[in-house]
Amino acid sequence: MGKQYDAIPEKLNTFITAQKIFFVGTAGSAGKVNVSPKGMDSFRIIDEHTVRWLNVTGSGNETAAHVLENQRMTIMFCAFEGKPMILRLYGMALMTQPHDPEWEQHSQHFPNLPGARQIFTLNIDLVQSSCGMAVPFYDYQDERDQLNHWAEVKGTQGIEQYWKDKNAVSLDGKPTGI
Repeated sequence: MGKQYDAIPEKLNTFITAQKIFFVGTAGSAGKVNVSPKGMDSFRIIDEHTVRWLNVTGSGNETAAHVLENQRMTIMFCAFEGKPMILRLYGMALMTQPHDPEWEQHSQHFPNLPGARQIFTLNIDLVQSSCGMAVPFYDYQDERDQLNHWAEVKGTQGIEQYWKDKNAVSLDGKPTGI
């Protein structure tokens, strides 16, 4: 049923790029484990060993705090239609923020989403597929636009203030680099 690879096989690229949602798991050396759903047009395969995803402003910023402390990250995709499958990408992540010199180069792969605060690059050391036969079917309806609208209304200065007020430390009190 399940298979392991040391890189993303070409045959799985189509599956990954067709997904409308993915889940990111991170943890510091102690404290809470974070699993966060991600959507929008925010995921890119760079090569068979590297993926990037654009992180927009949210209510928390756990992933950033965890990656600063412990670079381990897992990204999971689930087939909610068609043939069942769960796909996990394991590796070590690096974070790029808007003030970093690499931001311009990394951000060119993504749409200009309001409230974009980080780009995470995952250097993959294991790809694992599993059956996913217990994952239910769901129908994709559409993207939500509330977060983009919220960020547009806040504007650049409002977003930066929100980051200082709500995104500077994790639930465990760890710095996020904002």
